[in-house]
Amino acid sequence: MKTIISLLVLAVVGLACSPEPATTKDMLDGGTLFDPSLYNPGNYLLSKAIPTPTLEQAKKPVIIACHGYCATTFEWDEFRSWSNGRTDFYLSRVLLGGHGRSYDEFKSSTWHDWQAAIMDEYSQLEKAGYQNISLLTSSTSGALLLELVASGSFANHIKPRNLLLVDPIVIPSDKSLSLIGALGPTLGYIETKQSADEDKVYYHFWPQETLQQLQSLLTIVRQDLEKGITLPLGCSLKVYKSKKDPTADPVSAVLIYQGTQTADGKPVNIELIDSDLHVYTRLKLRDSVADKDQQNQKATFADIVSLVMR
Repeated sequence: MKTIISLLVLAVVGLACSPEPATTKDMLDGGTLFDPSLYNPGNYLLSKAIPTPTLEQAKKPVIIACHGYCATTFEWDEFRSWSNGRTDFYLSRVLLGGHGRSYDEFKSSTWHDWQAAIMDEYSQLEKAGYQNISLLTSSTSGALLLELVASGSFANHIKPRNLLLVDPIVIPSDKSLSLIGALGPTLGYIETKQSADEDKVYYHFWPQETLQQLQSLLTIVRQDLEKGITLPLGCSLKVYKSKKDPTADPVSAVLIYQGTQTADGKPVNIELIDSDLHVYTRLKLRDSVADKDQQNQKATFADIVSLVMR
């Protein structure tokens, strides 16, 4: 998920908005461009690329990578490029439900739809015989994954080995998101400020319906963390959290640390990253990228793989 623009400011602008946004064919929202995983699922989903693995293939570690709100599989392109040529693990990139399609499909989707795509790929890989599966998330997909664990969705499945959360959002940095319930119908949608290239891989317009879904999800996850979330047996969790995240308040990492534990009662691992970017592992199309950002990205990619390969 990209930076949430202040709803308090946009409430005034929203009064003058038309009921539906003016999309173009050059935007992801426009119904002409689609996430490439929809055209060539075998290039993204391991369940489609190798549906009947050999015994040796089935034992290799698998990383299911999931993107954030309003994003697409593009968010993990750089991890794929970084790991290109490696044969000791597999990468499967999931497109969240309702994402990567038209504005109307995004608008009508629920957080349950977003989440279902994650569990579908997990189940397909399990059915095919893969035995060593980890999940890698960014932003909102981190909250979706925490809800899956809290609701016991893995109870009747093989247990994930690692849950790896990059800049998970539990508390938004922009607290005005809490007003979306009252202001949403007036706003209709929010228009983001991003480049033309970003318009091809991130939604330019955010329907207020999806922002309400996001708010509902975060409320549920906060309640789950207050009650306490216990990880499946043999599963570990690590959070990589940018210290100055403009979208996901760093206190999100604190709440996850306080509200989760391993099956044997041990604390989860939190690593604070010296970054002011949200989803600092995605650097393409940023206005500016410093050497520090490149180093953070590479170090995190290396750490992710080292944990999965244990």
